[in-house]
Amino acid sequence: MGVTKETIRPGNGQRPKRGDTVQVHYTGTLSDGTVFDSSFKRQRPFTFTVGIGQVIRGWDEGFLTMEVGEKAILKITSDYAYGPSGAGGVIPPNADLNFEVELLSIN
Repeated sequence: MGVTKETIRPGNGQRPKRGDTVQVHYTGTLSDGTVFDSSFKRQRPFTFTVGIGQVIRGWDEGFLTMEVGEKAILKITSDYAYGPSGAGGVIPPNADLNFEVELLSIN
């Protein structure tokens, strides 16, 4: 249970610390491959403060292991995502999620 990372492209060695603001790109899919959200499609990166609960636990933990410039797949079990509640009528209850992510910068 939790989050696992498969690196697609390595980064430059610089990793964020808890409390840093990061800028990322992502595409989120359900386990059947259905895309539920993508900053790549909107052509607008997503910014958040890592490690403080602004995002799902799988993102907080996963992005803390990444380096600037790294592209990876984060496989997140439902207990590290939205759990039994699901989200926004788009993510069903107890859904495991996959995210193709890229850490663009640490601000």
